[in-house]
Amino acid sequence: MIVPVQKDEAFLNDFFEADKVTGAIHVWWMGQSGFLLKWNGTGLLIDPYLSDSITRAHSGTANPMNRVSERVVDPLKLSGVDLIAITGDSPDRLDPETIMPLRAANPELRMIVPAGIAQKADHLLGNASPPMHQVNAGTFTSLEGFDFHGIDSANPKMRRNEEGNSKDLGYVIIFGPFAIFHSGETIWHNHLVKQVRRWTINLSFLPINGDVKTGERGDTLNGFEAAALAKAISTSIVIPCHYDLFDSGNVTTEEFSSCCERLGQRSRILKLGQRMTMGPITEASAGKALPSEPHRDDWGLGY
Repeated sequence: MIVPVQKDEAFLNDFFEADKVTGAIHVWWMGQSGFLLKWNGTGLLIDPYLSDSITRAHSGTANPMNRVSERVVDPLKLSGVDLIAITGDSPDRLDPETIMPLRAANPELRMIVPAGIAQKADHLLGNASPPMHQVNAGTFTSLEGFDFHGIDSANPKMRRNEEGNSKDLGYVIIFGPFAIFHSGETIWHNHLVKQVRRWTINLSFLPINGDVKTGERGDTLNGFEAAALAKAISTSIVIPCHYDLFDSGNVTTEEFSSCCERLGQRSRILKLGQRMTMGPITEASAGKALPSEPHRDDWGLGY
């Protein structure tokens, strides 16, 4: 089993100690595609999976999903989280056994979801659900000084519900002098670079586990594609994710690291529970933002 460099009380102490360093963003890898961010005292979780629900669900089946890494922290003990951003309805992203304890530990918690999965999220979480704020590709919502801009995610196709609302998203998240990009579970599609390059991206989180393209749900970037995408969107630093959780379909970071080196792309590989602190460094070739539309519930077929 992979043991986090910080877990439980040590992790919690580091999370709260980070308040002493202001004007910077603090980032912890929580496993799989989950990241915890702190900026100016506000805590933001993206795609947290802090339970064993998937392992239990696959127990005794032809396709078991056994953990290869320990959990970083009990979600019931993780206070100081103000926002959760969910990129899709996969069980390692929209996990009731993670979100409901987090809500208990953080009564004022609010959640950002793709508009196309809001009904499913409400059904899964019931009365324990945090208040939900919906986003579509091409729209945004603002909470606690953070702007969440929806970016099309395709795995391998873009999914919409019957009203045309996005079921899978990445987010460009704007706050203070920072812009970060979490791609969600996606392959490289035609609109991706154009959508993200509207902003000067300081930090990106990209999956690297797409070593085999099946043409089925769950396809993602591989190590080479993640490195090339990071370079194409002119992100200052890229952190890989979506590996080292299960014994099935796991990949190493070797391809990603070697490709970043060849492309001259700055990268950082975080260990479980490890903190990275950074300022708003940028790349000169990055783009500038154009206005987006705020998300509205009456978009109809939307976009």
